Amino acid sequence: MDEAPRARLTDWLRAASGDAALVIEKMALLSGGAIQQNWALDVSGGRAWVLRTDNAATLAVSHGRAQEYALLRAAFAAGVTVPEPLFLCEDVAVTGAPFFVMRRVAGTAAAHRVVKSDTLGGGRDACVRALGRELARIHTITPPRPDLSFLGTPPGDPYLAFIRDQRAALDRQRNPRPVLEWGLRHLERTAPPPVPPVLVHNDFRTGNVMLDESGVTAVLDWEFSVWSDPHADLGWLCAKCWRFGNDAQEAGGIGPRAALYEGYGQVDDTRVRWWELAAHIRWASIAVDQAERHISGVERNLELALTGHMVPGLEWEILRMVEARDAA
Repeated sequence: MDEAPRARLTDWLRAASGDAALVIEKMALLSGGAIQQNWALDVSGGRAWVLRTDNAATLAVSHGRAQEYALLRAAFAAGVTVPEPLFLCEDVAVTGAPFFVMRRVAGTAAAHRVVKSDTLGGGRDACVRALGRELARIHTITPPRPDLSFLGTPPGDPYLAFIRDQRAALDRQRNPRPVLEWGLRHLERTAPPPVPPVLVHNDFRTGNVMLDESGVTAVLDWEFSVWSDPHADLGWLCAKCWRFGNDAQEAGGIGPRAALYEGYGQVDDTRVRWWELAAHIRWASIAVDQAERHISGVERNLELALTGHMVPGLEWEILRMVEARDAA
């Protein structure tokens, strides 16, 4: 960050924290964050914070920083293991974009490390049980919630709402995606009746959960949260695209599905499998959108460009899953 924005940020943090002597001793951009930027702040007094702000381009379905801050506060109050939210700034004159500050936590979220480790999170079975418990805590947050009014009215049928939204997303693309349309038609034919909506993290996966050797240290990245079916989070975590090559461990490439279900509590496996297929369709659609950010020239970025190359593999998995479901 340049000297002038850093000076403005220091002044703002002094006012927000009530510490007129506050000094930013070190500031470094953290790795990852294709959609948002995360800056590690080392602040006088031994305080370790993270500043989360926008990248140059964002996805239309992504919440703004004020909304994500509200979600983080709601999760923190519900006992979900999240970094403590500290301050929100919506004044773009400070750094050029809205941001919020939260406490920094220890651990790793690097998916390629997580799926290869037999000890992170306390071991594979213990880790996915803990992830199940985190999801169960998230799903205790139910509408109506005035502090989460930006989420809108919950859909009457989250299954049909998902299909409608994904069809609209595909209609916006420059090129047709017949496999994704075919997968959506299968979901439409097999949609179960709705259940009462809850807060769904909507991106609960390996890579968005911080772990150390003892367990879960933080659930991250709440920018896609919605009111929906709780099974959607379980299906997203179990989707093959989030196993990062460790396909035998169905819960995020970390551990067995049965242990995840055990940690969560009562689970309808049929609903989870529906959302698991939906996860591949949704991720393929997001991957197309992210690649378009690069192709359009809005944000030239190798990671975004490479994301587009994932789509054929996702389409192949959608074909395989639909065939298997039809044969069952």
